[in-house]
Amino acid sequence: MDWRIKGIVQKLLSAAPGGARVNSALQRLLGDLRDFEREVRSKTLDDWVPLVRLARSCGPSPVGLRMVEVGTGWFPTLPLCFHLAGASSCTTFDLDRHLNPSLLLRLLHALGPHVPAIAAAAGCDPAVVTARLSRLGGLGSPSDVLLACAIDYRAPADATRTGLAADSVDVVYSNSVLEHVPAQVLDSLMRESFRVLRPGGLALHSVNCGDHYAYFDRSITPINYLRYSERAWRWWNNRLQFQNRLRASDFLTSAERAGLELVETRWRARPELVEALESMRVAPEFAHYPREQLACTSIDFAARKPRRGPATHRRVRPPL
Repeated sequence: MDWRIKGIVQKLLSAAPGGARVNSALQRLLGDLRDFEREVRSKTLDDWVPLVRLARSCGPSPVGLRMVEVGTGWFPTLPLCFHLAGASSCTTFDLDRHLNPSLLLRLLHALGPHVPAIAAAAGCDPAVVTARLSRLGGLGSPSDVLLACAIDYRAPADATRTGLAADSVDVVYSNSVLEHVPAQVLDSLMRESFRVLRPGGLALHSVNCGDHYAYFDRSITPINYLRYSERAWRWWNNRLQFQNRLRASDFLTSAERAGLELVETRWRARPELVEALESMRVAPEFAHYPREQLACTSIDFAARKPRRGPATHRRVRPPL
């Protein structure tokens, strides 16, 4: 189905009273949540496992870490996985209150098959992970589960103004969130991350910076939205699935502007998209980007708040 139909429907829903609830229901009926177990598998193996590996490549094991998550979503897969891996606590922020209590309880059962992968990625004993998950499964309510995991769910809440103490957090992370915030909000998020992170603490982010409408309409590419000027794109952009169209380098620049030091970056230009750009007209707003940046649709990166004293050595992985 044409992506424009989804754009129009979501734009109407974003302006209607209760539109966000209707959109959530449609996601459960028609979107990724139709196959819940598959969605949990993807969030665990494709999202959390690479994120924790990125963290461990920079030094810290999850054990005992105080964490902040930007963007909770409908069920807290990543905070729960970090708890199973030994994290101390997680404060998770969302602009809207999406978390679904029934999906949280289903999540406990759906994570069972992925215990070996969670343990291997975190470098911990599978028996310990199994015991933690079993203990959670015996609790009576979603609120008890969150309490037992030391997951502090804050929504509606603004992650650019967390209210947390300065230098009080070990890790700030997000997964497929930063591509949905306006550029000025991104800078505010990075500045707040810098403030709350302890010296040596990490910001870990996985960004899906491709056109999300391409998941709905297979006839377009993940860089289709780069055809449109900012004025034209306003017709198709909407609050329920806002896409800022920033490129991979923009997220790194924002982190550095906030005072964070890049430690690890993982991105690559997709060859088929580099080829597609040969015959594609790009909007003037994107004319200054190298083709490799236009053809990159995801980036994972780690940035560190400098420790007090001499600056740490900057280690940036080159494009793959």
